[in-house]
Amino acid sequence: MMKTKLLIILFFFISGYASGLISQTVKKHGQLHVEGTQLKDKNNETLVLRGMSFGWHDMWPRFYNAGAVKWLKNDWGCQILRAAMGIEIDSSCYKFKPEWSKEKIVTVVDAAIKEDIYVIIDWHSHNINLKESKEFFAEMSKKYNKYPNIIYEIFNEPDYETWPEVKAYSTEIISTIRANDKKNIIIVGSPHWDQDVHIVADDPITGFSNIMYSLHFYAATHKKELRDRGDYALSKGIPIFISEYGGMEATGDGIIDYKSWDEWLAWAEKNKISTICWSVSDKKEKCSVLLPTAKSEGKWKDEDLNETGKYARKILRSYAFGKK
Repeated sequence: MMKTKLLIILFFFISGYASGLISQTVKKHGQLHVEGTQLKDKNNETLVLRGMSFGWHDMWPRFYNAGAVKWLKNDWGCQILRAAMGIEIDSSCYKFKPEWSKEKIVTVVDAAIKEDIYVIIDWHSHNINLKESKEFFAEMSKKYNKYPNIIYEIFNEPDYETWPEVKAYSTEIISTIRANDKKNIIIVGSPHWDQDVHIVADDPITGFSNIMYSLHFYAATHKKELRDRGDYALSKGIPIFISEYGGMEATGDGIIDYKSWDEWLAWAEKNKISTICWSVSDKKEKCSVLLPTAKSEGKWKDEDLNETGKYARKILRSYAFGKK
C-alpha cells in the first residue's frame, strides 16, 4: 500500500514538473523583441516558440474556448497558439458578424494570457480589407497593449496582391497598432500565400521595430526551393516566423510527406525559427488534427486525433517535455 501511494505521488510530481516546463512561458521569457533575424526574450536570449493554430473561427467556433487552450498547453506542450479570425469567407466571418467574431478571438486570447503562453491575433484573410483591419487592430492593440503575450499577424496569406500593395497595407496597419502598442511583435505576410519572402528581402518595411515576416509551408508541396528563399531572406537580415505549416499538400489534403515535414522542422530549428502547425479543427482533411469525436473543450484521446494530429502532438510534446 505504501509503495502504491509513493508511486502515485511520484506520478503527480513528474506530471506537474512536465506541465511546469510550459506553464511559466511568459513569466519566464516576458516581453519579446526582434534582434537581427532572431526572436529574443526579456533576457535577450533567443527564443523559439512552437504551437498550434486554431482553424477558421467561423468554421470551427466550438474549439474557441478556454478548455481547448488549456489542453493544448498542458497535454500538447504548446508555448504559443494562433487565433485565426476568418474575415470574408462565409456569413459567420468578421465582415458579417464582427462582434461575435471578436468574442471568439478574445476568448482564446484571454485564455492564453491566463495560461501564461503566447498567442497570435491572426487577421486570417487572403485579400486587403484596409478599413476593417485598421478598426480591428486599433481595438485589439488598445485592449492588449500591456500584455507581453500578444503577437499580431496582420495579413494571413496575401495571394495575388503585389508586394508593393501588401507593403503599403502593412505599413498602415503597423502604424495603427504602434499608436497603442509600442512593443509587441507584428508579423507581416508576403505575396503568394507567404512564399515570396525573397521579394520582401529586397524591399523590407523600414521605420518600425519588432517586425517579422511569415513563411508558410505545406511539406508535400513545398520543398528545398522555398527553403532557399527563406535562406536568402535570412541572409538579408529578414526575421522569419512560420506562423502556419502542414505536413500534407498545399490543398490541406493529399499525402503526408513525413520526410519533408521533418526536413522543414530541422531547417527551422537550425535557424531558430518559431513554428505553428495548422490546425485545431475537425474537417475531414489531412490538415485538420482532430476527428469529429473530439470534444470542444479538449481532453482529446488518441482515437480523437487523425494521422496529422498524432504526429503534430508527438512533435510538440518532444520539444516541450522531452518525450513522445
